[in-house]
Formats: sequence, structure tokens, C-alpha cells
Amino acid sequence: MQKLNIGLNLDLKSGHPVLEFTNTVSDHASSHPRENLFNYEDLLHWAKRVGLLRNEQVQLLTRRAANSSAEAAAVFAKSLELREALYRLFVAQTRGKSAADAGLAILNSVLMPLTSGAQVVRHAGGFEWDWNFDENALEAPLWILALSAVDLMTSENLKWVGQCADEDGCGWLFVDTSKNHSRRWCDINDCGNRAKQRRHQQRARSQKT
Repeated sequence: MQKLNIGLNLDLKSGHPVLEFTNTVSDHASSHPRENLFNYEDLLHWAKRVGLLRNEQVQLLTRRAANSSAEAAAVFAKSLELREALYRLFVAQTRGKSAADAGLAILNSVLMPLTSGAQVVRHAGGFEWDWNFDENALEAPLWILALSAVDLMTSENLKWVGQCADEDGCGWLFVDTSKNHSRRWCDINDCGNRAKQRRHQQRARSQKT
């Protein structure tokens, strides 16, 4: 079993792989969200880009998906269902609200096949979970994403999950690792800059009245 890179990763803009996944929808909190993943192959290449899958896995799973297109499509649909459930769970967390049980049920349905093979193993002078599943199964990206979600949901970093404060519905999620935990924007040069321009325009209008 490969060493899963499912935890906090400061090289990622959001700080965590599972939040990169929830952020694969642009303007997620708006009335006009835009999808950025369209098929199983898109999911594979995205997972490789954020470090969840190795290149050889992507190549093998691409071949398997071509030979089992219906199964691959079903896994992809389940992945998007999981993404939306996780998005709702994390957004509820940022607002101090209780998450809906339906979202947890979706996550647990993905995790269920993994629990029977799980075991604790020694690692780097300590201990960790070893999840015994076929890393080359078509479901592997789905399972890894679910485990990444569990990593964040059961860690101290959960309390630092925030959402972009953009008024237009950016909806982008991130782990706030700033010194004073004061991060407000997905990107200070994107939504942060738009907010700055909006405040400037409002001040200019108020000075004219």
C-alpha cells in the first residue's frame, strides 16, 4: 500500500487535498457555480496534480476506465456526490453550525468498504492507520478522497477551516494557517483585490453625496 499524502499540505493553495477537491467548483457559493471536472479521467489528472495519485496509477486507471467505462462513470458520479456532501459539511463548520446527517452518511458509505482491512502499524517512531485497499481499483481516487476528508475532520486543523469572504459567492475553502488566523480570501490578489476595489468605489460614491 502506498503512503497516502492526504493531510495538511502547505504547498496547496487551500492547505489540504480535500479542500482542493471541494474547490474544483468555481463560484461554489453563488447561484451560478461552474464545474471544472467533467469525467473520470479529469478526476485522475486532478488527483495526480495535487499529489493524491502517482503517475503510474493514473496511467493504469486510465486504461481500466477505458475498458470499464460504465463503472468509471459511476465512480466519478459518486465522487461528485461526495464532493458536494463534504462541501456542505465544511461550510457548516465555518459557520459554527451542525452538519446535516445526510452528508456524513454519504462519507461513511464510501468509507465502509475500507474499515474491515484497516490496521494500526508502526511508522517513524509512532503509529498510524494502514488502510488495506487496492490502490489500482477504479474506486481508489474516491477512497483516498474520503480518507483525506477524515484526516481533516478529525484533526486540530478543522477549527481553522475558513471560507472566502467574497460577496459574489466564490465559496472557496481553505485551512487558515496564517499567524493570527486572520485569512479572509481565497487569494488577496483575486477576491481580496475585488473587495478592496469595491470598498474604494463605495467611499468614492459616499464622498460625492
